[in-house]
Amino acid sequence: MKKMTVLTGITTTGTPHLGNYVGAIRPAIEASRDENVNSFYFLADFHSLIKCQDPVRVHQSRREVAAAWLALGLDTDRSTFYCQSDIPEIPELTWILTCMTAKGLMNRAHAYKAAVQENEENGSPDPDKGITMGLYSYPILMAADILMFNANVVPVGRDQIQHLEMARDIAQRFNHHFGEHFVLPEARVDESTAVLAGLDGRKMSKSYNNYIPLFAPENALRKMIMKIVTNSQAPEEPKDTEGCALFDMYRAFATPEQVGEMRKKFAAGIGWGHVKQELFEVVNAQLAEPRNRYAELITNPDYIEKVLKQGAEKARTSSRPFLHRIRRAVGIRPLSD
Repeated sequence: MKKMTVLTGITTTGTPHLGNYVGAIRPAIEASRDENVNSFYFLADFHSLIKCQDPVRVHQSRREVAAAWLALGLDTDRSTFYCQSDIPEIPELTWILTCMTAKGLMNRAHAYKAAVQENEENGSPDPDKGITMGLYSYPILMAADILMFNANVVPVGRDQIQHLEMARDIAQRFNHHFGEHFVLPEARVDESTAVLAGLDGRKMSKSYNNYIPLFAPENALRKMIMKIVTNSQAPEEPKDTEGCALFDMYRAFATPEQVGEMRKKFAAGIGWGHVKQELFEVVNAQLAEPRNRYAELITNPDYIEKVLKQGAEKARTSSRPFLHRIRRAVGIRPLSD
C-alpha cells in the first residue's frame, strides 16, 4: 500500500510558545510516528520574509524553531525535515505556477483583502499602501511548497483553508493545460486541537504579547504561570472548569487521571494559587527533559544545520526529478528533444 504524504509548514517568526506546542508541534510529532504516513516538515523561512525584514531575527528564529522541534522528539529518520530555502526547486516551481495563476484569484486572498481593508479604514488614498508582492502572491509560494511533494494531506487551521483551496485551483489549471502532474491536496482541520489562553485570558499569541515561551527556565515558567489572570472567586468557593483558562491548560499537559482529580478539586473549591502551582508542576514535568535538550541544541547550530541539510537532500530526491518533469511539461527541455 502506498504511503499517504502529509506536509506541514512551520512558521519561523519568533520563539515557540506553549500554545504552539499544544496546538501544532505536539500533534504533528505524534502524527509523524505513523508508519503509514510519509511526513514532510519544513521551516517556512521564505514566508517569514513577508512579515520580518530583520535579518538577525530571521536567522535566530530559524535556529530556535528547528532546535525546538528536534528537542521535542521529531524523528528525522522517519520523517523529512528541511528548510524551504534549501530546496532551490521551490522558487522555480513558484514562478511556473505564477504564470498559470489568475490575478483575480490572488485578489481574493484573505491576507491581501485584510490589508486593503485596513488601508481603506485608515483613509489611505492608496488601497495598496505598504502591501508587498510577497504578501500579495505568497499563496502561490505556499502552493509550490505543497504541490512539489504531491502532498495528499496538509494539516491547517481554519484560517488557512483558503490557501489549500487556492493550491488545488492552481494545480487543476496546470493539469488541464499540461496533463495530470499534480495531486490535489486535501486540508485537514483537527477540531479537537487545543487552543490555549495566554496570560491575559485571550488566545495565546505573540501578537498579544501574552505568551509563555516553550522553553522558559523553570523559575521563569513558574512566575509566568502565577501571573495568569483569574476571576475573584475565593478559596473554598466551588469553581467551574468550563471556560477556565487554567483548567484548559492543565488538561493539555496532565494525564486523564490527573484531570479527573483536578475536576474534583475545582468542585471542592481549590484556591487559584494552588491550581497554578499544580499547573506549573505538570507543565514543567513534561517539558523539563526537552528543555535541557533544547539548551544543548541551541548552542550547537552546526548540528542543527547538518540535520536540516540532510533533510533537504532527502527532500530533493523527490523535488529534482519532479521539477524536471514539470519543466518538460511546459516546454523547457533540451533543444535536441
